[in-house]
Amino acid sequence: MESTIFTIEGKESGKTTLPEGVFGEKWNADLVHEVVVSMQSNARANTAHTKDRSEVRGGGKKPWRQKGTGRARHGSRRSPIWTGGGVTFGPRNDRNYAKKINKKVRAKALAATLSKKFADGEVVFIDQINFEAPKTAAAKAAIKAIAAGSKHEDMATKRKNAALVVLTERNEATEKSFQNFGNVMVAQVKDINPVDLLTYKYVVMAEPAKALEVLESRIGSTTSEK
Repeated sequence: MESTIFTIEGKESGKTTLPEGVFGEKWNADLVHEVVVSMQSNARANTAHTKDRSEVRGGGKKPWRQKGTGRARHGSRRSPIWTGGGVTFGPRNDRNYAKKINKKVRAKALAATLSKKFADGEVVFIDQINFEAPKTAAAKAAIKAIAAGSKHEDMATKRKNAALVVLTERNEATEKSFQNFGNVMVAQVKDINPVDLLTYKYVVMAEPAKALEVLESRIGSTTSEK
């Protein structure tokens, strides 16, 4: 299993051999969905909070006597059916949305997603992406060149979620160069996950040799044998 390596100018610079355990995993939609939903649930801020009838203010006195008024019976203004009363079954910040994801399941989902993206021709390998200083114009030129060289022209024209640029280590100048792009995200290979991979159409992976080494160490022998 091989793939072409491009330069930042969009020219071919060689080939790279891809590990079967990372880019040859069988697609498993149910497993990937389970992991993605769990990760999104774990990322919930859990800040929405409503007060129930025991927490709202006022209502200590019975609004009117039980009988003889011709009106319905009420015991407190804090009742949920009253304006300003408590909320029934509203969101609470004490709710725990965390979901456990097994290490092997997470790794297999990552391999399955990478394999699916590669099979669909949406993974592009670049020998290196390194800007000496933050410069949006240079980043824009690089994306256009890579899109043209890899024959994925929509990478440069897609308005939302066009590309996930994956670096082997943090590079502040590169990150700032792409910072003004609303359709490009920069991440490190040690941090990529199925949610980010599925959010962006293309994956632009820099320094393939180092990146593949990190991916192999992350996925390891946790994926199923072919």
